[in-house]
Amino acid sequence: MSYLLNAVSLLIELAFDAVITLLVVRLLAEACRADFNNPLSQFVYRYTNPVLAPVRRVILNWRRINLAALLLAWLAMLLKRLVLFLIIGVMPHPLGLVLLAFAELLDFLLLFYLVLIFAWSLMSMLAVDRRQPALRLAGSIVEPLLRPLRGKLTAGNIDFSPTVVMVGLLLARMLIAAPLLDLGTRLALVA
Repeated sequence: MSYLLNAVSLLIELAFDAVITLLVVRLLAEACRADFNNPLSQFVYRYTNPVLAPVRRVILNWRRINLAALLLAWLAMLLKRLVLFLIIGVMPHPLGLVLLAFAELLDFLLLFYLVLIFAWSLMSMLAVDRRQPALRLAGSIVEPLLRPLRGKLTAGNIDFSPTVVMVGLLLARMLIAAPLLDLGTRLALVA
């Protein structure tokens, strides 16, 4: 691939990933009942609601899961992958493209949680104000994953539950998302 195509691919991935990140944060913030008065929550709501509101009229929530946000994140991942394939001159097989988009969204969610748990753990160890909006939002999103292990994996004053959850997320990326990505790629590139 030429240097220009690499640069264009990078810019396309960044643009789509920014949109997908907003949709994923909206999905997880609603599912975890994050504080709506948090300025970051309001920012995410303000910029995702114009796109989500019409879709939510058709696709209702399931329990606390915003299915409209999940669908739009998957469609954005599908469109991103399609554009990247078309840039290199490949027309992907539709079934492979659908599976690849699903696998990439799953991998994106797992990586998002990994980064978020790491950042939240780091910020909570440092002298960061507990009322800081990013720390509050991250804490409310990671808490459901950490809650089952809280207090069970401590040594002194150190809680190892974030480490165990991060190892679990890494294993899920290697054992679930990676094989799905490989299968989706193979199916998408079938002539």
